[in-house]
Amino acid sequence: MVHQYKLGGYNIVLDICSGGVHVVDDVAYDIIEIYEKQTQGQVISQMCEKYEGKNGITKEDIAACYEQVTALKENGELFTPDTFEPMANKLKEKTSGVIKALCLHVAHTCNLNCSYCFASQGKYHGERAVMSLEVGKRALDFLVENSGTRHNLEVDFFGGEPLMNFQMVKDLVAYAREIEKKHNKNFRFTLTTNGVLIDKDVIDFANKEMSNVVLSLDGRKEIHDRYRVDYLGNGSWDKIVPKFKELVDARGGKGYYMRGTFTHANPDFLNDIKVMLDLGFNELSMEPVVCAKGDKEELTEEDFPVVCKQYEELAELMIDKRRQGKEFTFYHYMIDLKGGPCIYKRISGCGSGTEYMAVTPWGDLYPCHQFVGEEKYKLGDIWQGVTNKEAQKEFADCNVYARPDCKDCWAKLYCSGGCAANAYHATGSVRGVYEYGCRLFRKRMECAIMVAIDKALNE
Repeated sequence: MVHQYKLGGYNIVLDICSGGVHVVDDVAYDIIEIYEKQTQGQVISQMCEKYEGKNGITKEDIAACYEQVTALKENGELFTPDTFEPMANKLKEKTSGVIKALCLHVAHTCNLNCSYCFASQGKYHGERAVMSLEVGKRALDFLVENSGTRHNLEVDFFGGEPLMNFQMVKDLVAYAREIEKKHNKNFRFTLTTNGVLIDKDVIDFANKEMSNVVLSLDGRKEIHDRYRVDYLGNGSWDKIVPKFKELVDARGGKGYYMRGTFTHANPDFLNDIKVMLDLGFNELSMEPVVCAKGDKEELTEEDFPVVCKQYEELAELMIDKRRQGKEFTFYHYMIDLKGGPCIYKRISGCGSGTEYMAVTPWGDLYPCHQFVGEEKYKLGDIWQGVTNKEAQKEFADCNVYARPDCKDCWAKLYCSGGCAANAYHATGSVRGVYEYGCRLFRKRMECAIMVAIDKALNE
């Protein structure tokens, strides 16, 4: 499978199954486009009609270009067949029963009242609650017991707002440091916070123990304060931005990222990215909202071309900033053209429900944080383990080849089939696809690859 597009002044050809990324001239680009549809003579004849005599191009040049394309095909770098489907379940079979990461919902409550919150203002459509130390310790023991030979284990302190149960977070980290030595494990922690309760104690602790801190900021003050309000309706921007700056400065500008959400109110989200940059933040993410059909925050078809244009202009901004020595990171544009995930990981997906799970304040297990509250997908609990084997098998079998709609998509080995939660909430099936989100993803990937190409060619 080949995907071709033009962006940023580059003619880009992706050979999906080999991972090949080719930057070519106009003649090669057009030859590749019709290479498998016409005979050699027809291709050369058509190219001669279009290019011979222009810029000194001869028929011999065109014929030589055709041979170069043929050589790429023979070397397995172009028009490579898809032979990966038989491998689709191999990785999950190999790691069956091994859990490497938990998302600990230490607080099903929040001090903000964001209308677009997928977690229903932190309650996850249930009762407000905070996790006890007993449950938290058992969750860490459960992770160790089910981690097999894995040395590095990941734990994300999540909510609601986890800082509303901060002492328990500190106690759990202390417990993890005790048990990791005994079991030859290494815990790496992440904290996701809206920032309202950040203080010097939080900053000092995060800098000592958190590998990453995710900070929720939607960019412009007027956009952020439109949705991210407290229970009196007051915006939180003025309160949290100084705290975020203090925390990021104390971390040396590393090991964090700003995580924003853009909605129908701001499809021009690049303006929010620019505000974050002006504030001194350089590790950035802006995610498209995923919400119920008909919600006022939902991105519309009218928003789609606006968002696509923003992605293109963002790519141009990243290139300009890098050339000025002011490089910044955008989470969705992080791509390694020379390496990246192995093919097993690319086709098997994120691991939700198998190697990654969410734990509620009561110790219940769910495939990930976005499934919490969906009772049909409750997997079990941290005492008895996974008892809902049928639900877990649904996730174990959920790979890029299990989704019929992904079959002919050029981006399938970049997204690994996409987010099961988004698919479920959009279609009612974890094997469905969130079509609007897929279209946005493909645009993001085109832009991300172009940015990576420019960096590789100009370093």
